[in-house]
Amino acid sequence: MNPTYLKTEIVRTFRSTRFVVFAIAFPVLMFLLQVNVFGAADVHIAGVIMVNMMAFGTFSAAMTSGAKLAVERSTGWQRQLRLTPLTGPGYLSGKGLSAMLVALPSLFLVPLVGVLFQGIHLDASGWLRLVLGIWIGAIPLVLLGLLLGQFGTPDSMQPVSMVVTLGMGFLGGLWIPIDGMPSWLADLAKVTPTYWLIQLVRPVVTDHLVVSFPAALGVLAAWTAVLGALVVRRYRKDSARV
Repeated sequence: MNPTYLKTEIVRTFRSTRFVVFAIAFPVLMFLLQVNVFGAADVHIAGVIMVNMMAFGTFSAAMTSGAKLAVERSTGWQRQLRLTPLTGPGYLSGKGLSAMLVALPSLFLVPLVGVLFQGIHLDASGWLRLVLGIWIGAIPLVLLGLLLGQFGTPDSMQPVSMVVTLGMGFLGGLWIPIDGMPSWLADLAKVTPTYWLIQLVRPVVTDHLVVSFPAALGVLAAWTAVLGALVVRRYRKDSARV
């Protein structure tokens, strides 16, 4: 992977006001709003909401890779890059890794607010599992963004990204607590990778409605394999047109 290319991708992302607001500031503000609506006095509820908003911020950051990819496809920049020493795997991995790295602010800011203003306290192993679990578990969401970016246009990617992020967030339990979902909606939630993302770390803050770690990890790995194969296949199909 080209370090200069990766640095450029990260800098470009943080220069976007929309990204800073939606992927960094918005999860923090929604965390504070929801803990006051659903029970600011209950540290366990605050912990669950904290997990959800960390996952949402990571999901929003993950989708940035697709938006940039769509722009580069439409302007012909992607075709130009194929004529440089930058390889296809290097290009895609650079996009994916930059999305993973720009997800880090929300993974640290939301818990910081939780500790300072809601009294959430975990041991070192709990914090480690929480941050690393959401960060690594977001890989299929990054791949989803890359896949959408290879089909979308610059004009369509913004509404598509918002619909996918908010829709999968809603179904996955990021906006409506899983505990309060009707049974049919809870069953539907299990189809989404967002549900399994929060299940990967949910046992850190609650023992209610959780699944085993191997089960969550296995489902996310399956999503990663399927989406990764689709991303590679689509990229190769585009490359054949050059």
